[in-house]
Parts: sequence; structure tokens; C-alpha cells
Amino acid sequence: MARIAHIKRRLDNWALWKSRQASSGLGFHSVNILALDVWGRSSYNGASIPHFDEDAEETNQAVESLKLSKPHLYEMLDCIYMKDLGVRETARRTGRGESTIHQQLDQADKAIDTWLSNSAEEKVRRRATALAAERARKSSTS
Repeated sequence: MARIAHIKRRLDNWALWKSRQASSGLGFHSVNILALDVWGRSSYNGASIPHFDEDAEETNQAVESLKLSKPHLYEMLDCIYMKDLGVRETARRTGRGESTIHQQLDQADKAIDTWLSNSAEEKVRRRATALAAERARKSSTS
């Protein structure tokens, strides 16, 4: 099976965000204040600094949801993304085969994609409910 590209990209961003958080960066971009005049606020030495904090936080919630429901996937993601062990070392440390780790990466991608889709649908439902309540409030005061 092939990985879900946009989920893999989110997990890569999440790992970077988490590592910054762990190093007292609180998940935010670190910026050299002296460099602001030279490079501007949205770039670093001419390269654009990606802003993915919201995506990383959302991805973090999805990954954390696996902790109770699918702890084997959570453990594997921790080894691959947070400890940067790679597939071979993760397989060795967890007593699993490399093919199992690849399958679990696919399973984690699908679980995270499902969580993100459900979360997006819930946001749409809440927004629609709030709009309906606002319209009802306005029509009752008219």
C-alpha cells in the first residue's frame, strides 16, 4: 500500500512542530530578531518560512487520539517521527517486521485522515448550527 501523501506531509510538519515544542520553542517558529531587517518577517535568508502551526496542532490531536484507540500505531508514529528511528530500527525495537511497520504507517495515515475528515465535518456542523441560531435570534428580535 502507498502512504497518503498529504497525511505524510502533515506528519512531517507535526514532527518538526513537536521537536520545536520539546526544545522550548513551544511549537512556534524561532526567529532571530536581528535578522528581521535583513530578511523580513516571512522569510529566512530569502526562503519562505512555512506556517503550519494550526495544521500541526490538529495533526497532534489526531495522533493523540490513537494513544487509547490504537496504541500500537501511536507507538510506531512516536518511533518513526519523534525519535526519528526509521522503519528498520522501529521494527527492531518493537519486535515487528519491517513490512508490519509499513502496514502500520498506512493504517495510521488512514486513521488520521478519518479523524481529520470527521473533525472538519464537525466544524461545519457547529458553524451551521451557530448560523441557524443567529438567524433565529435576529428574526425573533425583528
